[in-house]
Amino acid sequence: MTTTTSGPDAATAPGRVLPPLQIGPLTIDTPVVLAPMAGVTNAAFRRLCRESGAGLYVAEMVTSRALVERGEESMRIISHEPDEKPRSVQVYGVDPATVGAAVRLIASEDRADHVDLNFGCPVPKVTRKGGGAVLPWKRDLFASIVRAAVDAASPYGVPVTVKMRKGIDDDHLTYLEAGLVAQDVGVAAVALHARTAADYYSGHADWEAIARLKETVTGIPVLGNGDIWSAEDALAMVAQTGCDGVVVGRGCQGRPWLFADLAAAFAGSDVRVQPDLRHVADVVRRHAELMVQHIGEESRAMREMRKHMAWYFKGYVVGGGLRASLGLVSTLAELEDLLATLDLDQPYPGAAAEGQRGRAGSPKRPSLPEGWLDSRELSEDFRAALHEAELSVSGG
Repeated sequence: MTTTTSGPDAATAPGRVLPPLQIGPLTIDTPVVLAPMAGVTNAAFRRLCRESGAGLYVAEMVTSRALVERGEESMRIISHEPDEKPRSVQVYGVDPATVGAAVRLIASEDRADHVDLNFGCPVPKVTRKGGGAVLPWKRDLFASIVRAAVDAASPYGVPVTVKMRKGIDDDHLTYLEAGLVAQDVGVAAVALHARTAADYYSGHADWEAIARLKETVTGIPVLGNGDIWSAEDALAMVAQTGCDGVVVGRGCQGRPWLFADLAAAFAGSDVRVQPDLRHVADVVRRHAELMVQHIGEESRAMREMRKHMAWYFKGYVVGGGLRASLGLVSTLAELEDLLATLDLDQPYPGAAAEGQRGRAGSPKRPSLPEGWLDSRELSEDFRAALHEAELSVSGG
């Protein structure tokens, strides 16, 4: 069975750990953010997470160039369900004018209630062009991009936030300076994935960096990101860093009910969701149905579902052949047949179902443009080359 009990009201619970999160005009009752993840945080998965208790649920990242050009896929990504509030999107870009135009499109056409800017991507094909997590090294460019976004969104009352990493590597940290710049130009909050670009997704997140950012940036909320695999991890991060809320990415893959645990924890409750395999199968089934509704093409929707299967069934006794078949599922009917062969009476397997999931890997030497580290200022040659960094990739 699934062990879950409604916790106390989040706004009034006597044991409440964190107050509601204020992001500009938006009050987020539960200070928990679903991080944007490519191929994961579409409308189907966002619905599952917000129903479980996520306070803010950010859509997959889109590039500013693709938005300005009104690319079909990008416009689909920033579409939201009628009852999805607040509507949140993440924009990636390297050119201030293009980022400003993209944010103006979003805000002026009432396509979102909140815009996040991505400066956290560690993917080599982005960083080698000077984008993503290495861009704040060029402080004038970083300030120009953030200012352009804030200026474009402000007339429409849409708050802008920034998500970033610590820096390029331990010898080239940028997060404290970038946090102050973001605060000074008017962003509503900053989120720190407490790893460098060189760390990629390896090792342990440096929560002490979140604490230092919180001590430095005092005028706006500071959110922590990295290694939140359970509600207890979130509580520990808040206790250690003093952050105003948490951002959850890989920890919720195949576990949208993690947000129910987080909501309960921040409301002062020790209630946790412990799903048996029958409940997991029900969630998988509903996720697939929502995916088909969202994408509109069953075969494509089921291809998108395949990556979720290993995450959902982590820790449960599922034979290797069945796992392989679930990873190749192509129709809802086929999924139903496969789920029917599971031993659905399995109880929650505890720690085996928790912990790290998704990509991790090892540290990587960041790929950088030649001479990128020679100066904190942006040369004209680099400015021209940066346009190539606007690719449809995700990270953070």
